[in-house]
Amino acid sequence: MQNRSLKLLPVLTTYFVMGFVDIVGVSTGYAKRDFNLSPMLAQLIPSMVFIWFFVLSIPLSLLQSTYGKKRLLIAGTVLTAIGMFLPFIDYSYPALLGSFLLLGFGNTIIQVSSNPLLRDVTSPEEFSSFLSLSQFVKATSSLLGPLLVALAVTIWNEWKGVFLVYGCVSLLTSVWLIATKIREEPVKKGASLVNPIGLLKNRYVLMMVLAIFFLVGLDVGLNTNIQSILQSRFHLSLENASLGISVYFFSLMASRLLGAFVLSRIDNLRFFMISSFMTIIFLLIVIYSPSATIAFFAIGLTGLASGNLFPLIFAMTLNRMPDRANEVSGLMIMAVVGGALIPPLVGYTQNFVSVTSSFLLLLGCAVYIHLASLFSKSKSVKIYA
Repeated sequence: MQNRSLKLLPVLTTYFVMGFVDIVGVSTGYAKRDFNLSPMLAQLIPSMVFIWFFVLSIPLSLLQSTYGKKRLLIAGTVLTAIGMFLPFIDYSYPALLGSFLLLGFGNTIIQVSSNPLLRDVTSPEEFSSFLSLSQFVKATSSLLGPLLVALAVTIWNEWKGVFLVYGCVSLLTSVWLIATKIREEPVKKGASLVNPIGLLKNRYVLMMVLAIFFLVGLDVGLNTNIQSILQSRFHLSLENASLGISVYFFSLMASRLLGAFVLSRIDNLRFFMISSFMTIIFLLIVIYSPSATIAFFAIGLTGLASGNLFPLIFAMTLNRMPDRANEVSGLMIMAVVGGALIPPLVGYTQNFVSVTSSFLLLLGCAVYIHLASLFSKSKSVKIYA
């Protein structure tokens, strides 16, 4: 037990490093002010981060099959550290773009490598539970980001001091991983891009990859549009409507912390079906709520219901195909691009139809995820590669 913990802790710490990517939201505002950027130039900063999820996820899964998950995970944390130290060498707009480019590159590597490596240091029965715990660790890191920025301004009178903290933590995590011996489970080596793409011929894999796509789209869509529906339906001020985002975020954290304790003790498929169904119900209440109080309550319940869907989908798919873990992980992380594609559709619908109609798109995402859970129940599903 103690030996397993020694291997588990450094892997879980990489999820804390993974959460550093969420500092991009705060950083964009400060960069816009410091360098007098136009909105378009400011938005290049998050683009430097999230474009890599789509571009590099599958190629990285192939490299992982050749060089190993731990080596790539170390490379991801080292690249993150370099990116975080860059603004201290030259605090300029080009340097900041380079910093977030390296952060995005490193974060993509961490996302692709950490989940299959976490599976190697846990049992299949406990994997979904620890994956939920890992998402809680990431969410904790994301929550601390704005607080660390405020602390950096207080101590150093410069917001970029947060990068120094992040760089040191990333570097120490790299050293910890290097010093930790981990036996990796053997996987089939992919020779080309055809290998992981070919997995999409498998109906189960395709449906679960799409479930991740729509789930991340739903999550980001809710985060960025909760204010809109509360203001539109109940005429709240921006400040009061913003409380809905905090309610959603903290309910996600509570759900993932709870999931870390219960997912290893309950039937994952049944929990997947119930959670996805309840997400639909609570979203309907958010959309058609008769009062702001009920809407806030429903937003919190939506977070509680959906908080463990990502680790559930990921764990169930990897457990079905452990010998293709690298390629499946690459496909899953590539599907995170749903968080970049769904929200603009929601915004377009708000502009030209209505806020309520835009939330029906998010409801459609939740319905698909529930259909994926029903498909998973089918005993006729065959796994082939």
